[in-house]
Amino acid sequence: MDTPQPTPEEIQARVLHRDGLMLVIDKPAGIAVHRGPKGGPNLEASFDALRYGLPRPPVLAHRLDRDTSGCLVLGRHRKATASLGLLFKHGKISKTYWAVVEGNPTENEGEINIPLGRLDAERGWWQKPDPNGFPSLTKWTVMGRGQDGRGEPLTWLAMEPITGRTHQLRVHCAASGWPIVGDNIYGNGPRFGEPTLHLHAREIVIPLSKNKPPVRVVAPAPAHLHERLRACGWNGEEAATAAEPVAADE
Repeated sequence: MDTPQPTPEEIQARVLHRDGLMLVIDKPAGIAVHRGPKGGPNLEASFDALRYGLPRPPVLAHRLDRDTSGCLVLGRHRKATASLGLLFKHGKISKTYWAVVEGNPTENEGEINIPLGRLDAERGWWQKPDPNGFPSLTKWTVMGRGQDGRGEPLTWLAMEPITGRTHQLRVHCAASGWPIVGDNIYGNGPRFGEPTLHLHAREIVIPLSKNKPPVRVVAPAPAHLHERLRACGWNGEEAATAAEPVAADE
């Protein structure tokens, strides 16, 4: 999936939450968050359309993989971005991802506690299970089970990465015997074409202001997940979990 450079109108339509300190946008799958060495479309190149009156564009507070969709947090000025960075670093921000995986976990919930290390020096981002690697913990819950068009088992998971290692959910799922649908690095996904990666940053909870409750933002399931989510019992977006309205600046 290759997503073209978003226009100002397209990136503004993806704002899920806005206040004086931060934005949360619904990142489309198939586009890098920042410019790579080979150039090409990237979200940062569209951030100028998200200034909303401030002198500078917002700045990424964390990353999502190119093929992952969903909640992406931006700091609107330097102090806010620094505060967000500390919250992410110290695990104060809770994140829930939706994934559709190939296979059938035997339990309905569990934890994956597998240290991760770099695969090799040439592929800087790629990871592998490594007993001498960084501690990595993921909690998961089965949301639904089903089959693909060939009768092969599929499972819809809600996953919470307690640590924030690169490619953590992808490696943990693959190492557990149920790779994420469309994962062309650690699973059985094709290099080109469908299915693309079925991993979506569904919800994020951010305790940024001491005197206010945490900000909770939900990103709607993207179109490329719908078919397999429905096969696992998803009934479409429900009012209770739809994205909350965009708040005005404070």
